[in-house]
This record gives sequence, structure tokens and C-alpha cells, in this order.
Amino acid sequence: MRRYGRFPHWVRVAAGLQADEAIVANVEQGDPLPEPVGFAGVIVTGSGAMVTDRAEWSERSAQWLGTAAHAGLPVLGICYGHQLLAHALGGEVGDNPAGREMGTVTIRLNPQASQDPLFSRLPDTFAAQATHLQTVRRAPEGATVLADSAQDDCHAFRWGNSAWGVQFHPEFAAHHMRGYVHARRDALRGEGLCPRTLAKNVTAAPQARTLLRRFTRHARQLQRR
Repeated sequence: MRRYGRFPHWVRVAAGLQADEAIVANVEQGDPLPEPVGFAGVIVTGSGAMVTDRAEWSERSAQWLGTAAHAGLPVLGICYGHQLLAHALGGEVGDNPAGREMGTVTIRLNPQASQDPLFSRLPDTFAAQATHLQTVRRAPEGATVLADSAQDDCHAFRWGNSAWGVQFHPEFAAHHMRGYVHARRDALRGEGLCPRTLAKNVTAAPQARTLLRRFTRHARQLQRR
């Protein structure tokens, strides 16, 4: 996996952003959170951390996110970012009762997604890459749940007009997903899952990947208004 870079690089490339169009803040490693002024939008990546650990850097990031979302700054949270955004806005995050969800999964859109700026042009079902143990067990008050899967009742939500969370990883290509399956192979076997079968069943997920560019376009359009 080290050959392919890290979350910020994968997200930036999938979102169609040049290196000088994005500022990366690794808050866990001590980077300061920027003032949320002058940005078209914010993308919060995945993380190996758990929202429920309530780490200082995570809680500080949640407070920053909540302020940004309430101010109307476009936000997209991915996996951990999805859970952190839900927590920041008053939702509940915890272990997924259905257990670990990993590999290429089928995302099912709810009827409300047909009117959503990011999801409206997607088919009712599409493939996406996922790897997580925790989930948004209760979406924030006033949020619209947009999608689910066989193992997760809240794979995507929108809060207000410009804040989204997605549990799946739109930035993942198939080789990223297979790399994660390989890295978690011992844990998967311990949970009664077959890493070889999961890796074999990984497929491309181009429709999920389009969400990042849609978010970028939408955020820029809002900025120009």
C-alpha cells in the first residue's frame, strides 16, 4: 500500500484537484486546523482511529467540522470522516452490529437520493469499496439518509444543503481495496471471513468514484454564487 500513497493523495486525485488546489491538515499528527475561510469545500478522509475513542485531536476536529457545516461550508466526510461529521452534528457512532464490512459492496440508494445534488444521477444500486468496523448508528437530527447496504443502514447522509457523509470509500481503486484486504487478512480470518474470497470479489467501482468530482464541482458552484 505504501507504493500508492495515502488518503489525501487518493482523494485529491479522484476529486480532480491539482496539488496546489488543496491544503492537507493531518490533525492527528499535530497539524493545525485552518481557519474555514476562503475554501470552496472540505473533504475529511478515512482514518484507522475510532470516533468513539474521543481522542483530543478528533474531538477538536469534530468541533471544527460542526462549525464549518453550520456556517454552510460544503463538507464531505469519508468513512471515519462520515462518522466524525455525524458525531459533530449530534448523531451517534458505534460498533456496527453486523460486524466488519470489507470489500466491494452494493450500495442501495433511498428514494430521497433522487433529489440530491451528488447522488441524483447515480443508479439505484452501484458498487463501492468499503472497510469499517464502526458505523453511524443514528444520523444527526434533520439529516436525510441517502443510502444503505446489506450490512449498514446509513452508508450516506446529507445534513442541510451542503454537508454529506459517505461510509464507503469513493477514492479507492480496486488495488487499494485488495491491499486493505491483504493488510487485514489475520483479523478477517479471526472473524470467520475468507480474505482470498474477499480479494477475488473486489471489482472496480467507477460510479462511486464520481462522487468526489461531483462534490468538487458542486462546492465550486456554491462558491461562485
